[in-house]
Amino acid sequence: MGLNNIDLPAIVVEQLYNSSLVGNNTDAEEKQPISAAVKTETASKTKESPAEEWKSLGNNNKKILIVLKSEEAVHLPDNQLTFLTGILSACNLSLADVAIVNTNNHPQVLYKELTTFFASKVVLLFDIEPAAFGLPMSFPFYQIQAFAGNSFLYSPSLNNLENDKVEKSKLWVCLKRLFNL
Repeated sequence: MGLNNIDLPAIVVEQLYNSSLVGNNTDAEEKQPISAAVKTETASKTKESPAEEWKSLGNNNKKILIVLKSEEAVHLPDNQLTFLTGILSACNLSLADVAIVNTNNHPQVLYKELTTFFASKVVLLFDIEPAAFGLPMSFPFYQIQAFAGNSFLYSPSLNNLENDKVEKSKLWVCLKRLFNL
């Protein structure tokens, strides 16, 4: 295999080509590497959660929280990350706009803690049942649910969506409504 045939994970490509892939942001805060921004945000919010260090991926610039469960990786496997970045791109978003939290790293986490810490406006739940996330209600897949100043969307896992065109199209219809596309 030559140097021209190396397949890099999506997160590495985004960090290498941040200014050309993410946009022409001029704010110093937005030009931080993703991991540095997460550490800065974590350090600045220690009052709200002194004992908890949130493991998240993304800069959370647009206050969109993505919650999923993956036992295969710290955040999510490369194939799911690639699929998710494709979904985000279709919504005119990038990893810099969202915060991705794997509940496998935080098994007892509830919506109040995460939405407060990340100041979320939109929460996408991938294979995390609303009641298991601490919401006082249950709602079906692909129903945008407003609650406590947030919009929640519950859908199947990224693996299931990636392999099922019908489910993927149902998600796309909801995302278009949610993000006014």
